[in-house]
Amino acid sequence: MSESPESPMSPGPAAAVARTQAARAAELDAAGPLATTRDRFVLDDDTVYLDGNSLGALPRSVPGRIAEVIHHEWGELRIRSWTEAGWWTAPERIGEKIAPLIGAAPGQVVVGDSTSVNVFKAVTGGIRMAGKGCTEILVDATTFPTDGYVARSAARMAGLAVRPVEPARIADEVTERTALALVNHVDYRTGELNDMAAITSALHTAGALAVWDLCHSAGALPVALDACGVDLAVGCTYKYLNGGPGSPAYLYLRTGLQDQFESPLPGWNSHADPFGMDPGYTPADGILRGRVGTPDILSLLALEAALEAWEGVAIEDVRAKSLALSDFFLECVAAYAPAGRVRSVTPADHRRRGSQVSLACVPDPSAPVEEGGTPVAGRVMAELIRRGVVGDFRHPDVLRFGFTPLYTTFADAERAAWVLGEVLRDPATTGPGSGSGPALGGAAG
Repeated sequence: MSESPESPMSPGPAAAVARTQAARAAELDAAGPLATTRDRFVLDDDTVYLDGNSLGALPRSVPGRIAEVIHHEWGELRIRSWTEAGWWTAPERIGEKIAPLIGAAPGQVVVGDSTSVNVFKAVTGGIRMAGKGCTEILVDATTFPTDGYVARSAARMAGLAVRPVEPARIADEVTERTALALVNHVDYRTGELNDMAAITSALHTAGALAVWDLCHSAGALPVALDACGVDLAVGCTYKYLNGGPGSPAYLYLRTGLQDQFESPLPGWNSHADPFGMDPGYTPADGILRGRVGTPDILSLLALEAALEAWEGVAIEDVRAKSLALSDFFLECVAAYAPAGRVRSVTPADHRRRGSQVSLACVPDPSAPVEEGGTPVAGRVMAELIRRGVVGDFRHPDVLRFGFTPLYTTFADAERAAWVLGEVLRDPATTGPGSGSGPALGGAAG
């Protein structure tokens, strides 16, 4: 936490509040079952990293494992590694490691391909399993854009309409003509957590399938795919699962639907006899149907090593710390930020909150954005990053701060809120003539 003489906060009551909050942060960081898991990651003490909801930090277990893969498995064993080093079975093996984090029994998760490709497989496969007479699919109206793009393409190929619906309205909008709904478990902009159990139940009552995007929930909070009766789900692994930039995504396919699932991408890796080279396609049994082509081994094995960071960790403890961190951050923001300059768009209700806090940045009335200039939120985030607090920015006015309980500390939350207060008071960032700088932010959703 900065308490420099240049701080715009007065040295009186404000500084006393800051000292109290810093002391509380230290006490909270010393307690709890996740007090030492930060040591499992490569982080630097002079930066507060609150962008794990876009790209997770590097687990210490990864570099050595990748060096072994490159030098020994690829460099020495070469082709033998498909069998001797277990490369061939990596997609299902790593799926089994992810399964407990998303509430899935064994045999229902396979890892491989990008999130977009898995969304296409799930939506198209779901459409093919839908009952006759279906004329539409529903898409979360607040979804990350790519999900919408892919869903529309899949629906167009099947001759179905796409209807965007707010998640809270799905139960009222689904009809017997609905094949499926593609829904985000957590809204990527606001951090709002949608009710998986209730939405899935409403879809099933109408005869529709439930397809869930877990990109912003897996690894941050308990997910109960089996318990909720979810049909298909997809998720990335480079956010809260810390698999690395562009690490492969995963596909969940409920056991009871696996025999019916017809992949729109029937690659040789999902063939019942992949080395038979039969010109006719016969799908493999079970979750192997979710495979497509040759696995991306380097990324897969980096992910497998990254998942070692979860050893001995209970997802319930992750959830408890996540909520405590975001509560504490909001409390500090209320204490440090100038009144009226930011407001939370993340639900206060724990039952409706993911693991991020999104703040709408309210422009200073005396400093309107210049035409063609960077929105005030973009300037604020750029300055936060320059001062060592890394979050990200979403147009037009949202500052996002992701809390990754395995390595984010309460001291991080306190320092980020303090620096945010400093930036919001700084006329060099929010004053007249400051609107032409670059906007910085994460590349991923």
